[in-house]
Amino acid sequence: MVQRPYGRSRILVTGGAGFLGSHLIDRLLERGSEVLCVDNLFTGDKSNLDHLAGHPRFEFMRHDVCFPLYVEVDAIYNLACPASPIHYQHDPVQTTKTSVLGAINMLGLAKRVKVPIFHASTSEVYGDPTVHPQPESYWGNVNPIGVRSCYDEGKRCAETLFFDYQRQLGIDVKVVRIFNTYGPRMHPSDGRVVSNFIVQALRGEDITIYGEGLQTRSFCYVDDLIEGFVRFMDAGPDVHGPINIGNPNEFTIRELAEKVLEKVGGRSRLVNRPLPQDDPTQRQPDISLAREVLGWQPKIELDEGLDRTIAYFRKVVEAG
Repeated sequence: MVQRPYGRSRILVTGGAGFLGSHLIDRLLERGSEVLCVDNLFTGDKSNLDHLAGHPRFEFMRHDVCFPLYVEVDAIYNLACPASPIHYQHDPVQTTKTSVLGAINMLGLAKRVKVPIFHASTSEVYGDPTVHPQPESYWGNVNPIGVRSCYDEGKRCAETLFFDYQRQLGIDVKVVRIFNTYGPRMHPSDGRVVSNFIVQALRGEDITIYGEGLQTRSFCYVDDLIEGFVRFMDAGPDVHGPINIGNPNEFTIRELAEKVLEKVGGRSRLVNRPLPQDDPTQRQPDISLAREVLGWQPKIELDEGLDRTIAYFRKVVEAG
């Protein structure tokens, strides 16, 4: 990574006003970097960045990554894309454009300024997996024409672009596959299971479980995930991935709902709704590669992470 005077690097974070992006920016600023945050605020929220107002090393730019960006930076983290089913299915064409055109434009920028580029891919590239847990070598089981395909296939195409730029042009790429992540600053209405259950419980509403709640997920607390991001970017020009980053501890959706209800209290009931189309039945990362290459594994257990997340959402619900 090229260093600016006094050893300070300038880092671009696309999608920086989102849940993960805002936490990443906090971490980069703590490390002494300058950060340029780019977001079109389609799903990102500037309130996630309010605590950075007036910070001398932070800059916000409203911009859509579907269009080229001409800036001078020392590294790029590409996180721009709606990530929850409610958001990415709202405008599926735009979701695919954000993944594909955004990748092309950010890779073009990395090529021009000759810097490493990190790409936030997703466990959704594995689709409804027939291999469990999912290693990076698994090619996936994805419906290319379903209601989730705009996100799943958009991310798969973006990975193709990243590795072709690496092979053909020598760009230093880092591709991470993110598994379910939760924590403060999640959008309360994003439809993701952790935020859904917590907000419903805090409001005294029924807790909605799709299907019988026997489908499994593995939940990674956001601080652990961001640590994996930073270690990956620091790993040097010979480490490209893809690398799974997530928590391998597996829970059923019903177990999660019961745990949230126990922590929040109240009189919410568990109610069942029909299972959405193409909803994966299992999702658990094999993180052997992350352990070996990055020396990374999650440290925060679900109980501790839920306590922190519930405390955050309690303030949001009380204020709202």
